[in-house]
Amino acid sequence: MATRQAKKMDLLMAIEQIVEKAQNSQLSKEFYRKADIYIKYVSEKLNLTKEQSVMMALFIDNSEDGRINISEFGKYLGCRTTRILRYMNDIDVLERRELVCCSREGHSMTYRVPMEVINAFRSNEAYKPKDCSGLTCGQLFCELADIFERRDNSEMTFAAMNEKIGTLLESNRQLLFVQKVKSYQMAKSVELLLIFFSHLFVNNNDDNIGFHDLSALYGKDENWRWRHIKDMMSIGSHPLQEAKMIEFNNSDGFVNRESFRMTYQAKRELFGELHLASMEKKSIHRDVICCDKIVEKKMYYGCSVQSQVSELARLLDEPYYQKIRNRLRESGFRCGFTCLFYGAPGTGKSETALQLARQTGRDVVQLDMASIKSMWVGESEKNVKAIFDGYRQKVKENGLAPILLFNEADAIIGKRFEGAEHAVDKMENTLQNIILEEMEKLEGILIATTNLVQNMDKAFERRFLYKIKFEKPNLEARMSIWHTMMPDLSESEVKILAQKYDLSGGQIENIARHYAIGNILYGSKGNTLEMLLAHCANEQLETKDTRKIGFLTPP
Repeated sequence: MATRQAKKMDLLMAIEQIVEKAQNSQLSKEFYRKADIYIKYVSEKLNLTKEQSVMMALFIDNSEDGRINISEFGKYLGCRTTRILRYMNDIDVLERRELVCCSREGHSMTYRVPMEVINAFRSNEAYKPKDCSGLTCGQLFCELADIFERRDNSEMTFAAMNEKIGTLLESNRQLLFVQKVKSYQMAKSVELLLIFFSHLFVNNNDDNIGFHDLSALYGKDENWRWRHIKDMMSIGSHPLQEAKMIEFNNSDGFVNRESFRMTYQAKRELFGELHLASMEKKSIHRDVICCDKIVEKKMYYGCSVQSQVSELARLLDEPYYQKIRNRLRESGFRCGFTCLFYGAPGTGKSETALQLARQTGRDVVQLDMASIKSMWVGESEKNVKAIFDGYRQKVKENGLAPILLFNEADAIIGKRFEGAEHAVDKMENTLQNIILEEMEKLEGILIATTNLVQNMDKAFERRFLYKIKFEKPNLEARMSIWHTMMPDLSESEVKILAQKYDLSGGQIENIARHYAIGNILYGSKGNTLEMLLAHCANEQLETKDTRKIGFLTPP
């Protein structure tokens, strides 16, 4: 009987049995005897001890809660919290194995189970942290951003963060950035601060780093260490300052002793692999969005748009992409993929670009459109050229060509000025001509999104190989979106909302968020449909009885 059960068993089935038998068991020897076959299965599958397996089962059973408190385990097991505290060493092992994440705020600790772990268990597989060796420099900084974010959210201790960064660097000794950092032979605490400054500059384009930004690195658990470092930095005696790696910022000609930046020398030495357009000016690229950081999101389209998006996804899949590029090149055609997503706001243009990147394993280089245009004559042209130069380099560096995303591109693809006489108009025309030339010789993938296609210059229209018009979802699609955003709604409630208000997916998401925030602040009042209808009315803004703004005429 036991052998037959073992053959049919999977991780979730075993975990369910462990949790069921654990209720009010006080984790007694009798419990371990009754649950032995299931505990043994989990233990062997995940390479955990029996105690660790039981704790993991309890965490999975509470995985819908993003703030799991172990005192709840005691209530479920029918024992005091002090008994659960005996298992803290086992829980620490689960955290080090990245099977659970711990948030430490003040004197309290809460836990959550990462979605990747849940998905692995659903597939009856042991979760293995992804291999972070052999990365490009850009990918290394994506991983550093994730580590520092987890530290900022109190989900990683200072020691765990140091260990994680150390392993990441050791696994990527082939990178010039890592080799250069190691060549300085700094103390570990100094090296960590240099890496943090590097992360803020590369990932956040931040050249104005204050004490507040740095204090988040150390947190309350390392407050003594932070006070010592802060004192040294205030008087300019920190090893990074003495080595001319960081310096004070200036404000109106005066040294600001509470604001810092990396020196040009440090940027030039450390970031050569990244081919940043300017080491002293704020980058015109936003963070590179790594494909594995893009959260999967269900998209709803009409039949026509769905067909076009699916075709584009197939074309951007690497085997087809390379095959088509080669055929185009052999035939003498341009081999760059230029795509225009246009339509009303909130219809999913930007999100579709991100989902295509996720599906095809491509990173996204997203542009800060406001930073392209400079107040200084000649700088805008340099900025535009730097965009495409930087993108060309990323195409060479990466195995898969990333997607160059011109989000809300209205500002740079509008109609050109005929017979321009003013300097500003001439500069606008020059910028657009440069972009048109670059699109002609593009070796990669460009996606532009716009709400105002009617203002687009005809020359740009010809340069886009694929043009997809995004329209507001139809009734069926709106019902699907309501179901996805608010699964607790009944079929009749969903139908009323979808029929009464012709909203975009973005608007429906806004309403769902408003409703969730209201519940958090004031608690559920029970009249869900009535509240959602009120939110819908507010979201739509316009009414049939539209009047001009001004003084009302008395009746």
